Amino acid sequence: MKIERVYEGDAKELLEIYAPYVEKTAISFEYEVPSVEEFAERIRKISAKYPYIKAVDNSGKILGYAYAGAFKGRAAYDWSVETTIYVRKDKRHSGVGTALYDILEKSLCKMGVLNLNACIAYIQEADEYLTNDSMLFHQKLGFKLVGTFHKCGYKFNKWYDMIWMEKIIGEHSTNQPNVIFGEWTI
Repeated sequence: MKIERVYEGDAKELLEIYAPYVEKTAISFEYEVPSVEEFAERIRKISAKYPYIKAVDNSGKILGYAYAGAFKGRAAYDWSVETTIYVRKDKRHSGVGTALYDILEKSLCKMGVLNLNACIAYIQEADEYLTNDSMLFHQKLGFKLVGTFHKCGYKFNKWYDMIWMEKIIGEHSTNQPNVIFGEWTI
């Protein structure tokens, strides 16, 4: 497996990974799977500023992807990002997610990002649409719970909580250097 940059041309294959999360889980709060064109546009916009990466097996098949995006749209938040990851269902718990997040974190650190934030659907008791595997995955990687929004997402005729988890990856100072957007490397 190797980690590579995502390109707009990967949109169709990434959607094959993402679509089941939209259609069959409460992991994504989207109701409809986006079109290939819309997904390609998301890739273009995000990767212009932030890392957008994929894990690829020896045959070239994409196993999962991860990216970072703006935490909030104000300049004072530049040092904080929201992270996102999706792994092909049959490749979960195989190390793909850990490998993606390792490279994502290193790329963001090189840019000058300090805080990683993950917005995660959460449920007190697992159901057919959601487990707390994502929370446990982020915990394993050093993320800490910082807040819970109760019953804020409605999908499949059920209310789900949303938790925020955070990981600090850099030193905060009073004369903080600017984040270098658009110049990320793997």
